[in-house]
Formats: sequence, C-alpha cells, structure tokens
Amino acid sequence: MGTYRMYADDDEVSRWEKIDLENVPSWTEGIDASQIRFSLRQPGVLQDWHPAPQRQFVIILSGQLEIGFEDGSTKKFGQGDARLVEDVSGKGHTTIALGNEPCITITIGLKEQY
Repeated sequence: MGTYRMYADDDEVSRWEKIDLENVPSWTEGIDASQIRFSLRQPGVLQDWHPAPQRQFVIILSGQLEIGFEDGSTKKFGQGDARLVEDVSGKGHTTIALGNEPCITITIGLKEQY
C-alpha cells in the first residue's frame, strides 16, 4: 500500500512518483473535493492512451491496475494504493486491470486548487 502522484512533466509526458505524506502537509490537512465516483474495471480490458479528465485521487479498493507510461515503463498499483492523478494534458497513460477479478476503485474529483 502506498501513496503516489501521476503528473505530466514539462514535455507533457506522464510520470509517477511515490509520495511521503510527511513531506506533503496539504494532503493531510484536507483537500477540497468536487465529486466521488466508484468504478469497476473488468480484468484484461485495456483503456488506451488518455489523459486524466481532471485532477483526481484514485484509490484501489480491490484488485490491481497496471498503468503504462509513454516511456514504455509500467507501474502496478494494488489494494489500498492511492494516486493523485494530475496528467491532464499530453498523451496521458494506459490502464488495464490485472488478474482474474475486477478492479474496484473510488475516484475523488478535486476542485481547482488545494
């Protein structure tokens, strides 16, 4: 279980980084949210390249996701992992649920600033 951030760099290429909550006080003080949505993703169905529709947290409740990045790398996220997804420009990333069970996520849309 971990906390991560996905973002577009200066060249609009999606990247990820692990976040240490002790170094990001704004995350522990509270962030204004605009909506909450639950999703179920069937295993093996690839969502091709896409930027995030908005700044949002995505938390995996069960199952596993693999995210693909433009540089050819992939990162697996599992139950309990939370990602701040900010790659709202550029090519974005790919998403696929791994394993035999659907991946259930909760997506928390964020207001413009935090």
